[in-house]
Amino acid sequence: MSSLAIVAAFSGLPDARRGAGRRHDQALCIALFTLAISAGCRGFLSISDWLKGYRRELLELFSPAKSRLPSYSTIRRVLLNIDYEAYSHCLADFFVIEPLAGETIAMDGKVLRGSYNLDTPASTTESHPAIQLVTVYVVERGLILPIQPVDCKSNEIKALPPVLKALAERGVVFAFDALNTQKKLVSKSSLQKIII
Repeated sequence: MSSLAIVAAFSGLPDARRGAGRRHDQALCIALFTLAISAGCRGFLSISDWLKGYRRELLELFSPAKSRLPSYSTIRRVLLNIDYEAYSHCLADFFVIEPLAGETIAMDGKVLRGSYNLDTPASTTESHPAIQLVTVYVVERGLILPIQPVDCKSNEIKALPPVLKALAERGVVFAFDALNTQKKLVSKSSLQKIII
């Protein structure tokens, strides 16, 4: 397989799949997913169409084992077990996204639609609540910094202080929604002197 920078960027991510079920390299699956999303695909069926449409070019570019690309369902299975925080850090390192002094950083919590799983007789995974994330967005350049996961027993308010602490020293301007403008958020963190 080709040693392209985008594949190398994800090669350090832990692979949770069983050894017997690894037909395609995880880094290749994640690289293809990242490129498909960057190309405008908004779902696994559109990723499938994208893989079919650019099959020849992708085979030439990536040179995968046995000249076979992973299917969209293989990519989906890889994404089910991925560590999203590690993925976002790999992505940020690959694109070298660093906020500059004076830039506006918008922060907001989001719940991934359809990410919850109810336990049913037909389900193959355990029941779990919806996945919550805090997105950190550089407004001037339209870039997303590494996404911060939120503990399933918590909320976005408790996930913000570490992010604020890491970014406040860079001299950026923060923009929040009303939920994150509580006094307790600032008084509990060590950022009180920096923010006020």
